[in-house]
Amino acid sequence: MTSHPCIIPVPRAVLFDLDGTLVDTAPDLAHATNALRQAHALPPLPYDVIRAEVSHGGNALVTLALGYSIEHPEHAVARHWLLEAYGRNVAEASRIFEGLESVLKRYTEQSRPWGIITNKPRRYAEPLLKALKLVPDVLLCADDLPVKKPDPEPLLEAARRLNVLPEECWYIGDHQRDMEAAMAAGMTAVAVHYGYLRDGDDPMQWPAHQHFDTPSELAAMLLSH
Repeated sequence: MTSHPCIIPVPRAVLFDLDGTLVDTAPDLAHATNALRQAHALPPLPYDVIRAEVSHGGNALVTLALGYSIEHPEHAVARHWLLEAYGRNVAEASRIFEGLESVLKRYTEQSRPWGIITNKPRRYAEPLLKALKLVPDVLLCADDLPVKKPDPEPLLEAARRLNVLPEECWYIGDHQRDMEAAMAAGMTAVAVHYGYLRDGDDPMQWPAHQHFDTPSELAAMLLSH
């Protein structure tokens, strides 16, 4: 489900969202979520149910796991427990999506700049990337700036650090906030549909220049450039 890449300028830099776009982190987050349930004597949830919530962060996973709203007096304690469990196993089962490792290898060989802009805190992003041997030219995490996506500033800051113009960048993501940030930054917005979608999410309604159903389709397009 792609648009016509011939009308999209070849980028000088490619920027990725992390979870659900470049790396499949859902298995480790699902493990931590079910560990939280086990600690409360609850049975595990199906993987697909947890996967759909991953992009919405720790608060959403606590609500899913225990039914605690964010106002619940035990919510913060449960969130801390979940994130500590996740932090101990941040890269146990997480993997780069199929095909994208070849893309990054090619970019490194050709000295083409690439980066990651994520709403994941740095304390989890850095050990994950280290375990996967990923070395982006720029990494901006949730706690690096006063604002995060869908605000465009993290994307604009990444372009500044790479010394490229925003319009010379592609930003690739699996969530509406990614596309909103890319559009607001003046970048080419590339939506992927293989990420962490809730029932009822319709990526075709997101503001994006291109759409890809699978990581292999995305990888083929990136390698063709």
